Order: sequence, then structure tokens, then C-alpha cells
Amino acid sequence: MEITMDLISYLEKLGRIRLTEDEKEKTLIDLRSILGYIDKLNELDTDSVEPLSHAFPITNVFREDVVTNSDRRDAILSNAPAQKDGSFKVPKTVE
Repeated sequence: MEITMDLISYLEKLGRIRLTEDEKEKTLIDLRSILGYIDKLNELDTDSVEPLSHAFPITNVFREDVVTNSDRRDAILSNAPAQKDGSFKVPKTVE
């Protein structure tokens, strides 16, 4: 893909940003450098490399979902400045 000033202008409109001429030149150079590096990486022989999702072996570390302290409503509501029908009562925010 060729990076041109037309593409930079298109990306500027797409991102809804305004770039000065100096910033456009710097962006042009930076994007060309990035794509050049990607092309260099594409030259590597990766046929014998196994695809990985992580560099280190990671297993799921989720714990079992167990309900504890299930009936503490009265203790929790005792800290509330106001309560109504077993719930916290808060000031009305929407008319």
C-alpha cells in the first residue's frame, strides 16, 4: 500500500482531526516507516513456528462462583441514610 498525502488527508477527515502541513509530513514519514517494518516482518519464514495466543502458557484461573453471605440485607441497609421497601432510597434525579 502506498502512503500518499491524499491518504493522509483522507485519514484526517476520517479521524475528524486537523493536521498542520508539518504534522502531515511527519505522519506520512511515520506511516511509511511502520508499513516498511511490517513488510520486513512479512519476509520472515514462519512456517515452522506454532501460532500462539500468549508468549507464556496461561490457563484459566477463574474460581467457582459460590454465593456467600446471601442474607445480609438488614445489616447493609442499616448503614443507609434512607431506605424504602428493603432498598436504598436516593433523591430523585429525573423529572
